[in-house]
Amino acid sequence: MFEHVWRGTGGCGPRCPTRPRIGRRVPASVHRALAARPGAAILTSPLVTCRWLGVIIFLSPGTRGTLTMTTSPDVVDAADPVGAAVDGLPSATLGGDKKGSIEQLALLFFIVVPFLALAASVPLAWGWGVSWLDLGLLVGMYFLGCHGITIGFHRYFTHGAFKARRPLRIALAVAGSLAVEGPLVRWVADHRKHHRFSDEEGDPHSPWRYGESVPALLKGLWWAHIGWMFDSERTSQHKYAPDLIKDPALRRISRDFVWWTVLSLAIPPLAGWAVTGTWQGAATAFFWGSLVRVALLHHVTWSINSICHAVGRRPFRSRDRSGNVWWLAVLSCGESWHNLHHADPTSARHGVLRGQLDSSARLIRWFERLGWAYDVRWPSAARIDARRSTTAPDTA
Repeated sequence: MFEHVWRGTGGCGPRCPTRPRIGRRVPASVHRALAARPGAAILTSPLVTCRWLGVIIFLSPGTRGTLTMTTSPDVVDAADPVGAAVDGLPSATLGGDKKGSIEQLALLFFIVVPFLALAASVPLAWGWGVSWLDLGLLVGMYFLGCHGITIGFHRYFTHGAFKARRPLRIALAVAGSLAVEGPLVRWVADHRKHHRFSDEEGDPHSPWRYGESVPALLKGLWWAHIGWMFDSERTSQHKYAPDLIKDPALRRISRDFVWWTVLSLAIPPLAGWAVTGTWQGAATAFFWGSLVRVALLHHVTWSINSICHAVGRRPFRSRDRSGNVWWLAVLSCGESWHNLHHADPTSARHGVLRGQLDSSARLIRWFERLGWAYDVRWPSAARIDARRSTTAPDTA
């Protein structure tokens, strides 16, 4: 944590909206300090959003002369000197600056085929049932990939909610890749950009993109859930994920996403064949443990982008429309307590209120006790209270 004292001099630039919002200028020294940092996390209120830097700043009530921030990889500034240092390194993904038609067709295939399997799973389970082996593979692979996304890609790599020993760092990168949600670096870059422009112009997947009327919101929900992935424009990796590109191991894991996808889809049928010794066992394991599992995990993850930014309770102050959706909590491994996450992006726990299940936070706690994770950013009671909304009920 670091502090800067406001002395009433300097400025943040003629186009910076900070000055008109708070009626005072932020010193240039503060901006220079922030420019060398990946971002600033929410600490107290009232909120001041500096779009010139792409950071979130809170002024402590009662201490008008002090600006207090905690740094995190929540938002990466375009002027970050780290970005220039990675320009000479190879891309962390195989695609170029634009998403081509071949990649869009592959994306369509991996959306439609698993979804058809998911739709067929209910009548198939009703008519022929599902074996314990297939169910175990579905559940096991689902939560392996889900926690790889929630703990690894999201809370660790995107937001730096904790620090990890090297073996855990690599394991989380691999586990998240097995979720088949895209290369590590591209996932992180997209999500950091989402936080920088959350539910405003520039957000890659806001459901409020087209307006607030019912037809506009329905169109926006489709965009936030699936449509945005077909956009030919890509988020800049060098701007939003320079820290990951600099790591050769993470860069390699990200570039090898196709092979992680093949492995993820191959594990269930190989396990089914090994246990049953039959091709039928391999086929049903592939149906349930690969196709149905991928579809279910995809749509739960995408629901955080769409549903959790359109509905849900908002017990905490945030600058967007993120809400808590309780019925997604178990399947999302705690990610659907989304209002707290956008109120405090670097918090290792999203379900901070009584009764809010958050299996990702529980696993992070275990990693911490084993010594695999350290410097975990657990939210204190005072930190939680500082973010409470005065207009929302104290419930999930």
